[in-house]
Amino acid sequence: MIGRRPRRVLVLGGARSGKSSFAEQRLLGLREVEYVACGAVPDDADPEWADRVAAHRVRRPASWRTVETVDLPAVLGAPGPPVLVDCLTTWLARTMDDCGTWTGDPGADPRLAAAVDALVEAWINTRRRVTAVSNEVGCGVVPATPAGRRFRDELGVLNARVAARADRVFLLTAGLPQRLR
Repeated sequence: MIGRRPRRVLVLGGARSGKSSFAEQRLLGLREVEYVACGAVPDDADPEWADRVAAHRVRRPASWRTVETVDLPAVLGAPGPPVLVDCLTTWLARTMDDCGTWTGDPGADPRLAAAVDALVEAWINTRRRVTAVSNEVGCGVVPATPAGRRFRDELGVLNARVAARADRVFLLTAGLPQRLR
């Protein structure tokens, strides 16, 4: 990797650790960036979420293009400028919902596994420069509910699979980045 710009970068951290800001700072010198927002589109029902999304929007340069989608394999497979995925945590939550994981739909687990496999495959094969942000959940409190534990476990596995194929991995704690790879 010496002398080459890393193509795949994963930025991990806890809630409010500064991971999104750190990822954005790494790309600030670029005029064109495709910012992929994987979270739910804000509405009047959740003003706190709307405030979070607005804060992220304000930080981004006007020249960056925002795409709101969970179809990360399509984004990573298409040609284009560098990509910032914010974040894998919200991607997984929406994907688990879309697969019927929370409602126990028949076939939900294989659909989820296929979606995660497709994302990891796209991550491995992308020709684009991509930075992905995700929450590190392995150091936190054990969730009190089966659904919370399932989500934590699925995210931990997703993070490990993405990190295994990343050129660089950073962990942010209290706003301080530490390079893991």
